[in-house]
Amino acid sequence: MIIGAHIMIQSTNDAADKAFLTDVLKLNSVDAGNGFLIFGVPPAEIALHESDKNGSHELFLMCEDIEDFIAMMRAKDIPYTAPRNQGWGTITQITLPGGGTLGVYQPHHKRPKPVSAKKAAKKQAAKKKKAVAKKTAKRKSRKK
Repeated sequence: MIIGAHIMIQSTNDAADKAFLTDVLKLNSVDAGNGFLIFGVPPAEIALHESDKNGSHELFLMCEDIEDFIAMMRAKDIPYTAPRNQGWGTITQITLPGGGTLGVYQPHHKRPKPVSAKKAAKKQAAKKKKAVAKKTAKRKSRKK
């Protein structure tokens, strides 16, 4: 059913932020046409938090070691906030070249097993194949 997630980051300087994702975070991308890059990301997870309003979403990237990540940001002169241990993870915010901020944290919580997009696609294809076979069998039984 769900094969992935598409995350949109709004930017007043998308060229600089695309370069950051490519050169600093080393994310692979494909050109979807006319230089519009879509970046691949590692497995993702979704958490629902209680709130007094709907429609508010946050994006955090996760890293294995927040201290290593911060050292890399420091070496590249990328502004970041002091890391804070929140219990569920240790978090920092980096400032993208376009001026926006992005949360990054090292999780301390249990993590779900990633869903394989290939497995999900195979499962969907198998369902379709089964449905077609069922329709074909139904048609054949009507002709008799």
